[in-house]
Amino acid sequence: MDDWTPHRRDDGELLGWIHPGGDDEWVAVDVLGRTISDPIEWLDAEAALEEHGLSWLADPWMLDGEAERPLRVRMVEVTPDRDGSPGRIVVKIDDYGDMTRTAAQQFVLPWPAPERLRAPQPGDPDGFTL
Repeated sequence: MDDWTPHRRDDGELLGWIHPGGDDEWVAVDVLGRTISDPIEWLDAEAALEEHGLSWLADPWMLDGEAERPLRVRMVEVTPDRDGSPGRIVVKIDDYGDMTRTAAQQFVLPWPAPERLRAPQPGDPDGFTL
């Protein structure tokens, strides 16, 4: 990450990074450490991060490998690697915003996000169907 340049919104919130991708080309990487562009020009990499934004972090996610079926989870924390300290991603079982439930089980994952943390796909448990 030594050659990664942070890219922030106007309010200072980190959207991701831009790093070299070849001859005068750059690659955009989101806050989960996932590549979101092919090698492109710098301004296009900035635009890709701006367009990608952060709102997708609030969406439901699926976590494979912790139970018989994928678990529906929500992001709690995303802390990238920094200053030689390893980052982490914390997710919790989706509680559908029910404030009366006991605290949902949390899982601590490495940063960048492992492939087993993914967007929902058709056929995944939705929390409403048994």
